[in-house]
Amino acid sequence: MSNIIPTRYEPKEIEERIYAEWEEKKLFRADESSQKSAYSIVIPPPNVTGVLHMGHALNNTIQDILVRWKRMQGYDTLWLPGTDHAGIATQNVVERALAKEKRTRADMGRDKFLERVWQWKEEYGGTIIHQLKRLGCSCDWTRTRFTMDKGLSEAVMEVFKRLFEDRLLYKGDYIINWCPRCGTALSDEEAEHRDLSGKLYYIKYQVEGALKLEIENKDYIVVATTRPETLLGDVAVAVNPDDERYSWLEGKKVILPILKRRLDVIFDKEVDPSFGTGALKVTPAHDPVDFALAVKHDLKPINAMNNDGTINENGGEYQGLDRFEAREAIVEELKQRHQFVKMEDHDHSVGHCYRCHTVVEPRLSKQWFVRMKPLAVEGIQVVNEGKIRFHPERWTKVYLNWMENIRDWCVSRQIWWGHRIPVWYCVDCLGGKSPRDVEVDGPGVTGVFLVTGEEKTTKCPFCGGGNTAQDPDVLDTWFSSWLWPFSTMGWPRETAELTKFYPTDALVTAQEIIFFWVARMIMAGLKFREDIPFRDVYIHGTVRDSTGTKMSKSLGNVIDPLEVIQEVGADALRYSIISITSQGQDVFLSKDKFEFGRNFANKLWNASRYVMMNMEDHVPGKASAGNDLAGKWIMSAYNQAVDDVQKSLVAFRFNDAASALYEFVWHKYCDWYLELSKLSEDKVVTREILITVLDGILRLMHPFMPFITEEIWQKLPSKNGEFLMTSGWPVFDETSVDLVATNSMEALIAMITAVRNIRSFWNIEPKVSVDVVFKVENKRDAALISENSVYVEKLGRCSIKEISEKAARPGKSVSSLVNRIKVFVLLGDAIDLEKEGKRISDRIEELQNYLITLEKKLDNKDFVSRAPAEIVEKEKSKKEKFTREVRTLKENLEAIK
Repeated sequence: MSNIIPTRYEPKEIEERIYAEWEEKKLFRADESSQKSAYSIVIPPPNVTGVLHMGHALNNTIQDILVRWKRMQGYDTLWLPGTDHAGIATQNVVERALAKEKRTRADMGRDKFLERVWQWKEEYGGTIIHQLKRLGCSCDWTRTRFTMDKGLSEAVMEVFKRLFEDRLLYKGDYIINWCPRCGTALSDEEAEHRDLSGKLYYIKYQVEGALKLEIENKDYIVVATTRPETLLGDVAVAVNPDDERYSWLEGKKVILPILKRRLDVIFDKEVDPSFGTGALKVTPAHDPVDFALAVKHDLKPINAMNNDGTINENGGEYQGLDRFEAREAIVEELKQRHQFVKMEDHDHSVGHCYRCHTVVEPRLSKQWFVRMKPLAVEGIQVVNEGKIRFHPERWTKVYLNWMENIRDWCVSRQIWWGHRIPVWYCVDCLGGKSPRDVEVDGPGVTGVFLVTGEEKTTKCPFCGGGNTAQDPDVLDTWFSSWLWPFSTMGWPRETAELTKFYPTDALVTAQEIIFFWVARMIMAGLKFREDIPFRDVYIHGTVRDSTGTKMSKSLGNVIDPLEVIQEVGADALRYSIISITSQGQDVFLSKDKFEFGRNFANKLWNASRYVMMNMEDHVPGKASAGNDLAGKWIMSAYNQAVDDVQKSLVAFRFNDAASALYEFVWHKYCDWYLELSKLSEDKVVTREILITVLDGILRLMHPFMPFITEEIWQKLPSKNGEFLMTSGWPVFDETSVDLVATNSMEALIAMITAVRNIRSFWNIEPKVSVDVVFKVENKRDAALISENSVYVEKLGRCSIKEISEKAARPGKSVSSLVNRIKVFVLLGDAIDLEKEGKRISDRIEELQNYLITLEKKLDNKDFVSRAPAEIVEKEKSKKEKFTREVRTLKENLEAIK
């Protein structure tokens, strides 16, 4: 390969070629038989329906940084990829495709529909895998798993069987979150709550025996509700026994409006007297609080809704209406019956389906549940003991709070795509009872048995008959995902992968799925592997647009990462998004932010090109700065950067690592050392330092910008392997940290910068040299400047006339104070004094006029009291800034008089 670096960096051509080389050489593959120490991460499996978005880009860039870093440190790294079957989401996608053909899944039947879904998965399911490759992800693609592949399906069946036998799985009637659009139950975590502005409706309930509705709390009571349509399922009215307003109701009944059903009045301390009127309508089939009351008071629930959210046969004349249509119709009917009192604005939190965003309906339904409290005990313990650490640490409290208040997990879904529940029912043994109505709590229920794959027959083990049917429901998608860290490595078999790579080392994920996934994986690992699934959990923030709004297609504020990669390259995207992502904080992103990464890539490319152009006939050796101050300084700064980057990565502070790299590479190596190196007398030593530090830079930057660093490294005369990604990680050399050289060089840089700033302010042409006088406080400073005068004079484009402790300020000079050293720059004939004097005077006048306007604004009490605080502070900051500028301009004007 030629070591000539082209003039322009072309990411598209380079990235595709290099990734193909990495794959061809099998560099991503883990080896469970190797003697190397293991480092493993399992990818949070994206939905098989998914396409790469900025959240994926952030999440997978962080994982790739960790894996590439550890691979370079010599670990046998496994980054295990895969996709999730995403039950509801995938079924919705296929059903929409069928709708275009004017067909439904019911038309096709279950088996044909599932064939169609598998066809869709084979055709489109690999899209996001290919897109992750474009990002540069170094997963072991040979181990790619799918949550419904054969091995993972076996793991799911095994877990179901164990939970069933341990009586941690049961089927019973409970209030669940029901999505009428998707036609399935949802877990509590899948019902995303949003604050909505709703209404509170006040309705008269007639007391039995009252002839008219004239006197409140005699002829009728008033009940407040946010969902009038659910009164069709009312079975009682509840009040608090300590609420004296309703003590007279003891022993009485009330009449349900419209349907005229007789309702008991029950007294219970759980009723909140401060909500509404203090009288609560009890609708056990449509509210979790009401369901608990019904169980306690032996009330029989009445379900008033169908699966699709329409009113059922228990709703009388409203049967067939959508729930929200029924709400309007019922309110109108109540008004006509003079039983509607009023309607008030009411803000409340309402659950929505996490997939289709439909308002969920709390609904009594027979579902399968996992008992979570017994599983949570050890999950709490391992975090309290520090065996699993959250980064940032604040998420520990969030996790523990949820675990300590955990509720049973509804794991059954009324869809077809997914792992079908392996429970079978014998129709004959059930004696005509519908399998849907059977309650199950572990083994031993006559006519209910498991077929998990080991059994060869679906005949009833109780009666031997063949009139059996499988449970129609499938398991929640997360039921396979919670097994991901160990099922992907071959469990329930004991495999070499499990022995070497489990527990995994780190999990990188988003805050939204701490409860969906992280907590459940911890419990599953402890239950089925008797070990934690990972040691560190890094929770990154949400990617938002520049206004702080969460990105979504509906809002049109999405930035497509593939478009960004096409325009600026994957490295630029990766480095940019990591640089602006503080640990655990949300990311505020706009397309122009990626210019930062592109500029950095170009800076590195051009610097490397310059270095390589000066490496002709260079024989690689060991870098030693000798007595060269600039060399000692850059080697010291490089080693400090190695230490900073390493410590930041260990602490999961990725943006700090990126910042340390930027500061060293751009500001020290490129801006200063490349210029200083041109002035060195010992070209051999300087070349060795240039190439040694460049080699180290490429290694440090590789986890962040893998493509460009690999491409440049391949051309280095000092490379010590075939690929950068499998070469060594830099090791901090404390003996190379030279504080004396660092302080000396930084002092010289500050003096050169002071001269440059003065030149810039006074518009001195680059070709014109200026005279400089240094007033120092001691001989050590004088020696520093004198011994390194070539740096000061060449880089400051100046000529040193005097270095003295007694130096006086020359006439027509301007000064700058650098620590304790005064730098005087003689303007003399370098500028047109009259012209520059007028320019400064005009600027002073302009600023003073602006300050007058600002002062008037800030003296205006109405402005200060009414304007937003940030605007007032902004105006005050402007005043301070312009006041300082006027003072500096006046000093400079005085200096040239």
